[in-house]
Amino acid sequence: MKSSLMPTLRNWAAAALLAPTLAFAQLAAPQPPEIAARNYLLFDVTTGQILAAKDVDAPVEQASLTKLMTGYVVFDALRNKKISLEQTMPVSERAWKMPGSRMFIDPKMQVKVDDLLHGMIVQSGNDATMALAEAVGGTAENFVRLMNEQAKALGMTNTAYKNPEGLTEPGHTTTAKDLSILANRLIKDFPEYMHYYATKQWFYPGTPKSNGTNRNTLLFRDPTVDGLKTGHTNAAGYCLVSTAKRQVPNAGERRLISILLGAASDKDRANESQKLLNWGYTAFDTVKLFDGGQAVATPKAWKGAQDTVKIGSVAPIVVNVPAGTGGKLETQVVSQEPLIAPFTKGQKLGTLKVMAGGQPVAEVPLVALDDVAEAGIFGRAWDAIRLWIK
Repeated sequence: MKSSLMPTLRNWAAAALLAPTLAFAQLAAPQPPEIAARNYLLFDVTTGQILAAKDVDAPVEQASLTKLMTGYVVFDALRNKKISLEQTMPVSERAWKMPGSRMFIDPKMQVKVDDLLHGMIVQSGNDATMALAEAVGGTAENFVRLMNEQAKALGMTNTAYKNPEGLTEPGHTTTAKDLSILANRLIKDFPEYMHYYATKQWFYPGTPKSNGTNRNTLLFRDPTVDGLKTGHTNAAGYCLVSTAKRQVPNAGERRLISILLGAASDKDRANESQKLLNWGYTAFDTVKLFDGGQAVATPKAWKGAQDTVKIGSVAPIVVNVPAGTGGKLETQVVSQEPLIAPFTKGQKLGTLKVMAGGQPVAEVPLVALDDVAEAGIFGRAWDAIRLWIK
């Protein structure tokens, strides 16, 4: 079963939505610019493609990028109504005495969860992070257990958490690939809380106003950037997980995530992240092949109450291709024949292969877009005879 269209490259967007973890696929071309960092990864959220990568499986210190997972676990607690944004939390001695970046809270205070989230994300406050961990987990140690369980559930196979804030500790490591999984799921799973990461200025009353500037300087220079988190220790170097969304012709909104680890300075991590994001938007054309819910093919539904079954993708099928090559694509629908009813809506029935010059560049699962019931006894018998003859 084949069809020809005009659009390419490795797209796993639909697979990422259907599978419990991200299905990564790396493009072969074009070559990214020179990036001054030990590790980096550029991921396209819209298409599910890795656009550029360097040493993405190498273990690295997490520094304050740890707080991305802390945020994920706290947001999950909020969604499940274990805590609320307006709820006030005590500040323990342990939280008060946390070294490093601080929100400047102390045990005399009762602080709202909303304020603690601002303190953790905007100010990168280790004291605010510890207060949140104790509020959700009861103890920091129990919260770390929740972090590691969540990492496993997300498919972050090379990450281990030892604390909620990111201070240097043996075995507290992750990878660029795992960070991209986490950042992608954070954005997709908790869109209602993403405004914290886009906040440029915030300070808690009674604490230094000079402490109120978000360390992600890309928020101040690029209006399309709306997150996510900086990190720095002597061992980790300067790190930044950034994300931007821009409107692109013919495909609408396109979001990229940049993971940049081990830069030499605060300035370098911002400049190199900006370079990577800009390259990702200019080096590729984004092509939408099918709308979400649009039938890609209508194969024969043997022994079904109707003759055919519509197959497609729940999400739009979108791919990135090297700039200027968007008109050179072909598609092929592959399904296991015969397709024998009944079918349930969402049941995988085939694969869309996208090719350029005869080379496969993308594979997207295709599912039944509607239920198809089994035919009556005579219909089934007739199709059984036809299949036997066939």
